[in-house]
Parts: sequence; structure tokens; C-alpha cells
Amino acid sequence: MVRFAHIRHKPPELLAAPRELVVALAPMRSHVNLSHIVRTCGCFGIARVIATGTARLDGKIARDGADRVALEIHRSLPPVLERLRIEGYELVGLEQATGSEPLFSFAFRPRTVLVVGNERTGLEDDVLARLDRVAEIPLAGLPHSLNAATSAAVAIYEYCRQFPRRQAP
Repeated sequence: MVRFAHIRHKPPELLAAPRELVVALAPMRSHVNLSHIVRTCGCFGIARVIATGTARLDGKIARDGADRVALEIHRSLPPVLERLRIEGYELVGLEQATGSEPLFSFAFRPRTVLVVGNERTGLEDDVLARLDRVAEIPLAGLPHSLNAATSAAVAIYEYCRQFPRRQAP
């Protein structure tokens, strides 16, 4: 029989460089969701989160992510997405939409911007129009959607599963 022992605060696996995923957020209604997303990004070695609106972190929730993740706050998402496209990123929305692809068979590209919508309204039409692709988390029960921070965590995990170790350039 295998014996397991809990390792509290196990040191993280070091990446050669931060992952190339950027997480971009529509205006969040809850600072808690933003803080959870930043914490998740910190845990997975994602160095950059772009927030819009009146974004504010709760340090008790974001924890070390608040220090390790660069949080950029902008008034509007569409101009930022256009700049990221010019920088060579693929723009991927996380949304229930026509033409969406199931997340569990979705092939991410290394340089991806994951665009996460507002908790109530999702992604606005002006953002959807700028996306290259849309991934959707397949759900088998009710309610019809996950919390924004939970959805982001599932998609971030799937990206990292596909790119488990970032190689140095």
C-alpha cells in the first residue's frame, strides 16, 4: 500500500520563461473574481492579466499572484485586443457562442490571448467581432454556465496542459 504525506506549500516547478498566454478580462462586476483569476495566473506562471473598467485586486484573495502577475488596467478592451493581434497573438474568447469549439478538444496556440467575459453579460459584440476563435466549456448540467473565475481557471488549466513547460526562446 502506498502511503501519502501532505506537503504544505510545495515549491513550484520553475518555468524557463513565463507562459505566452495573456488573460484579458471584460469589466468584472466582482473584484473577487478578478482576484481569483490573478491568483490562478500566478499559480500557473502566467505573467500578464489585462483588466478593464474599475478593476481592483483584493490582496487576501490574489495572494502572491498580486506580486507576480503584471495587472494592466485599461478603459476598453477592443483597442488592447487590436494591439495584441498586431503583436502576433491569437485572440480566443471563452464564451457560449455560435461557432464555438469545445474546450476539451480545442488546440491552443502558444501566443494566445484568452478573453474572458463579464459575469452576467459575457463578451460584448464589439469584442466578439475581434476574436479569431471561441472556446466553450462543455457543460452537462445546470446552471448553464460557470462563474467567470472558475471558467477562466478551467481554460487556463487546459492551455497549460497543452503547454506544460515553456521553453526558453
